[in-house]
Amino acid sequence: MEKITDKDILFEDNHYIAVNKRGGDIVQVDPSGDKSLEEMVKEYLKIKYSKPNEAFVGVIHRLDRPVSGMILLAKTSKGLDRMNRLFHDRKIEKTYLALVKNKPERISGKLTNWLLRDRKKMITKAYDREVKNGTYAELDYRIVGHLEGYYLLEVKPLTGRTHQIRCQLAYMGCPIVGDNKYGYPRGSIRRTICLHSRSLEFVHPIKEESVMLTAPLPIDGFWEKFDVLLKTSP
Repeated sequence: MEKITDKDILFEDNHYIAVNKRGGDIVQVDPSGDKSLEEMVKEYLKIKYSKPNEAFVGVIHRLDRPVSGMILLAKTSKGLDRMNRLFHDRKIEKTYLALVKNKPERISGKLTNWLLRDRKKMITKAYDREVKNGTYAELDYRIVGHLEGYYLLEVKPLTGRTHQIRCQLAYMGCPIVGDNKYGYPRGSIRRTICLHSRSLEFVHPIKEESVMLTAPLPIDGFWEKFDVLLKTSP
């Protein structure tokens, strides 16, 4: 699909627009040449507001192509600058949902690793000690529930590293369902993985109001069955 519609929009005001990204969509143009989410949002805003020229859309943060869920984009340069500052200062609480086949040893915990990016293979490797040129990564997780042989995890990354959640969960022995790049035995025919950007929570940097944005699970014949675990989880 190469366009977004009103049903994909989770939030919009004068400065920001939040989209429930589909797994498989790219956020920004890459060598594949496929249409990016950034381009689709520009087209959406241009049509919605009958703009004679191209709409401004600023990419604040990114999601890997196979990941679905909440992504926030800026509609003004002022909004972009201020939200970039919040992300840089780690004043955004990000929550993800991940499905894994292997049960973590503990119900909840903190993962701390040093990550090293292999740019040739386009993967990130995790280490339990400091390594040269490595970057520190930290996340919290908890088991939300168990259904049909799968475990639903809530993950809160405290740092924002490339492939951090995918890499750290795999290092723990719990690769994400469909993520054969990080050790899951088979990939999805839709080229997606079961990692979903669930929510963003922050203080609006212009309006100074608390904002909590939540993205519903994908409706793909698999993900949505885990909604019942979210409804019964504390």
